[in-house]
Amino acid sequence: MPSRTAARILVGAGALALSTSLAPAAHAAPAAPQRLLATTTLYYDDSQAAEFKSAVAAGAAAWNSSVQNVRLVKAPAGRRAEIRVIADNGWPRATLGPVRPGGQVTVWFGRQAVAEGYNTTRIASHEMGHSLGLPDRKPGPCSSLMSGSTGGVSCTNALPNASERAAVESNYASAAVAAPAGAGRILVDAP
Repeated sequence: MPSRTAARILVGAGALALSTSLAPAAHAAPAAPQRLLATTTLYYDDSQAAEFKSAVAAGAAAWNSSVQNVRLVKAPAGRRAEIRVIADNGWPRATLGPVRPGGQVTVWFGRQAVAEGYNTTRIASHEMGHSLGLPDRKPGPCSSLMSGSTGGVSCTNALPNASERAAVESNYASAAVAAPAGAGRILVDAP
């Protein structure tokens, strides 16, 4: 049977070992604080998008899968939307944003581009890109969403590239970000 002194030494040694294993290492760098971005929710109204409602939803989904600090959500009945989508017979065009909650821009989903063979999801995603503050980048390759029609009729890419994603993230990094030059003007995406 161990003596009381030996038992105290064993208990003390165990406590020391436990406290040492729980203590942070002296040489370890402190964990970097995680930066939490506030997500801006923008509502879109597709009630006038006619036959392009599914393309509009797919375009919104493309943005939602690509950026973190802005979300495009279909407006519930009775809610004013920041992005109005209207089908018409002209060429696709949109108001240049970035639109903010409570503001409003318009996307005209022109049937002329569809009749010429352009991909409807790419059109929707491209025009929503204008609403988020991105200008056209023409001419450009298919890999650039904002190259629009210069990507060609065979181009089906509806996802923004890295620089387009970064620009939108920057546009919605805070409510205090200034609108780019030309914000509010209508951009027509004819070739």
